[in-house]
Amino acid sequence: MIHEPIYPQVPGHRGVDTSIEAAEAIEMSVGHLQRVALRAIRAAGSRGLTTNELVAAVRIGRDSIQPRTSELREMGLIRDSGSRRRNANGKSAIVWVAQSSRGRAPR
Repeated sequence: MIHEPIYPQVPGHRGVDTSIEAAEAIEMSVGHLQRVALRAIRAAGSRGLTTNELVAAVRIGRDSIQPRTSELREMGLIRDSGSRRRNANGKSAIVWVAQSSRGRAPR
């Protein structure tokens, strides 16, 4: 039996036409973007990265990279460190850190 890939191996959507279209448009790039995000978070070590710091580190737009943190979390590759740092807008942000060798690496 062949199974279609499901979230988090493919981008999620909210069942709205624009969300479905966006998920389909980025589907071929998702594995690459997940690997880029994971490498940057791993490189940050125990200091971790907020989403805004991740965006700056990898120089990829927030709309493309932020959803990858949710996917990597679902795969067990990153986790919320429990720490928070302020974004440029002054709001508190999750600091993501890599999990120790758990989960499945993005394809």
